[in-house]
Amino acid sequence: MAISPTADGEDGARGVTVPEGPPAHDSWPTVPEGAPPAWAEAVLATIGESVALVRWSPHERSPMEVLWVNDAAEGLTGYTRAELLTGGAAPLAGVIADDDVPMELRVQLREGNPGGTVVRLYRADGEGYWANVALTPYPTASDEVPWWVLVTRDVSGEVASAAEDRLRFEADERARLGLSVVLRVSGLLSELDGARVLGAITDLLTRRVVAWCGFFARGRGLYELDAITTRTEQAPRRLEDLPSCAISELFAGSSMRTVTLDPAVTYSPGSLSAELLDLVRPQLELHPDSPQQFTVLPVLGRRGALAVLVALARPARQHRPEPAGGAGILPSRPQPVVRGMAEQDVGTVLELVARRVGMAMENAQLYAREHSLAETLQLAMLPEQDDVGRLDVWSYYAPTSEHAQVGGDWYDVVNLSESTVAVVVGDVVGHDVEAAAAMGQLRSVVRAYAAEFIDPGTVLERVDRLVSSMRVPRSASLVYATLTPRDDGSWDVAYHRAGHLPALLVRDGQVTSLSDAGGTLIGFSSRPRQTGFVRVDPGDVLIFYTDGLVERRDRPMREGVTALEEVCSHIHAPDAAGVGEEILQLADAPEDDIALVVVRVPGQRPGTSPPGSSPRQRRWQLPPDPATIGRARRAVARACEAWGIAEAPAAELVTSELTANAVMHGWGRVGLQLQDTGDGLRIEVEDANPAPPVPREHMAGRVGGFGIHIVDRLADWGWRPTPSGKVVWARLRRGAGTEIGSRPAPGRPSA
Repeated sequence: MAISPTADGEDGARGVTVPEGPPAHDSWPTVPEGAPPAWAEAVLATIGESVALVRWSPHERSPMEVLWVNDAAEGLTGYTRAELLTGGAAPLAGVIADDDVPMELRVQLREGNPGGTVVRLYRADGEGYWANVALTPYPTASDEVPWWVLVTRDVSGEVASAAEDRLRFEADERARLGLSVVLRVSGLLSELDGARVLGAITDLLTRRVVAWCGFFARGRGLYELDAITTRTEQAPRRLEDLPSCAISELFAGSSMRTVTLDPAVTYSPGSLSAELLDLVRPQLELHPDSPQQFTVLPVLGRRGALAVLVALARPARQHRPEPAGGAGILPSRPQPVVRGMAEQDVGTVLELVARRVGMAMENAQLYAREHSLAETLQLAMLPEQDDVGRLDVWSYYAPTSEHAQVGGDWYDVVNLSESTVAVVVGDVVGHDVEAAAAMGQLRSVVRAYAAEFIDPGTVLERVDRLVSSMRVPRSASLVYATLTPRDDGSWDVAYHRAGHLPALLVRDGQVTSLSDAGGTLIGFSSRPRQTGFVRVDPGDVLIFYTDGLVERRDRPMREGVTALEEVCSHIHAPDAAGVGEEILQLADAPEDDIALVVVRVPGQRPGTSPPGSSPRQRRWQLPPDPATIGRARRAVARACEAWGIAEAPAAELVTSELTANAVMHGWGRVGLQLQDTGDGLRIEVEDANPAPPVPREHMAGRVGGFGIHIVDRLADWGWRPTPSGKVVWARLRRGAGTEIGSRPAPGRPSA
């Protein structure tokens, strides 16, 4: 029941005694029925906020009854005092007046504690505003229905400011999210190799930006890219041969723009749009809540589009609707910010990602083309060794440059005829690209004259004349020798050294320096060059080398040559590869290119017996041609004979199969390494193809592909990646090969 106070502040009907001044809080008069005293009303009238005295029980679903209001309530709501006293508390408290109280606030009020919330209210003219409603218990003598002081304050400005702050925060959050995605993409492009980076980028975009995305390029047909350096073996179709469509225009253009690929549209058969839609259509079934259309952007290089980025957007964000009428409660707790990006932000991020991937893709493919070109040129200039059946020849080459496979040093072992073998070891000053170019020129000249003339002195005279006219930018030294067999098993050696370190002849522990027939550097001789001669017998060893083997900054060249002679005087290895392994102990930290050729005449001198104390490991560098398979077999057979290994036939067979795989399916030079581990023979074959070996299933009519199955029956095997390709290894079992074909194939172990 609403009651208005009398003018003098007394309520005679109820007998309320009004004190002259405001008493202490604990001595306030209890008001069983009625309004505040006159002095309290006078104080409340001066307050600029709406204040009302209401009766309402939070324990029951009862309406809120207004007992008294101040003047500010009329100004806030637009209702008169009489309308507020008779119409209820809806204009002052909103849904609280209808007993629709949030649970947390209801619990607080039931315990008799002050509480409040922010609600949506409407003035008498229908204008809405946000109000802060606060309820404070008012002491009364009766506990039947509690009385409350209701304070209502207009906070529309604060709510609007908070909403603007939230929008700005969300915009900043979206901008930070987009920037973090772009920065992370840039990091992935610099951190990961080309084979993994696109998968990492699509995973990142799918987690943070879109529902799905992928990169597609053109070959004979569109295909999904899995690496930025992917090379297709199929020639791309010309765009003029394709039906005109939006996707073909993206590939033909050189500017960034966005195309929509809509499954509801019928594209021309055979067009890139139709082909691309067929590839990505399954994603629509996997993401039914997403917009049923794709966004396509070009992945641009410097000269045009290299690929396209296709993305499927996430479902649209659901915004909380604002109350359209009546009252609505603004949650007292801050709402979590939705972590997502607006449509325009998504488009910007995708465009930036496409641009960065395009530049990285073009750089990677340009590097791959340049690397392939450099590799082809370097392979053409790498030292070569012909298969010399009547001599045991071992060669080794190692450039000091980390970025090139070839420097200024080189060797050649060439069959000049059926009976004559030529050996050339040379050194161009420097070990850079210019030195390699000069080496290639000089090597070609020497090979040309060696095919025409046999005598080493005559060959180098012709080389002098031509090189002086060619103006080769680097000076060079070399030693050139020819070996011709005699009927008694020995060989005649003719040689000349042009400013080069002398070759060494090792015989029965005695080292002889072949220092006769010496001359100036190539291109600087004005006198006829002489030819020196020496005879080598079975068991003798010739060693040709460059200064990288013996030269060090901390010792003179003469001391290095003396150290080499000392090592050679204690060599008794029965094969050229064993001799080379012992010599290479001097080259533990080379400071220059190394070229080394060891020639051993098969057999041994009467009365000598090799003690077999050479290192139990061998290595060979072999060219990628079919003749390498036979050379590898013979090399392994000689090593097994030197070590007394009974499983030589099985070792030859395993080596043959691994080397054949490297020659047929690998890239670049073939590295062969053999090691006696004490419990078995370990064979390693290295090539530049990183793809692992894959055993084929036994199928009738299939040719080839069974080499790994043969290896599997004779050895434990596996493979491991290397920075330049892979190594396939096999560990031959003791007794392997004695029961080939009768023992079941064991399981292949992991590498």
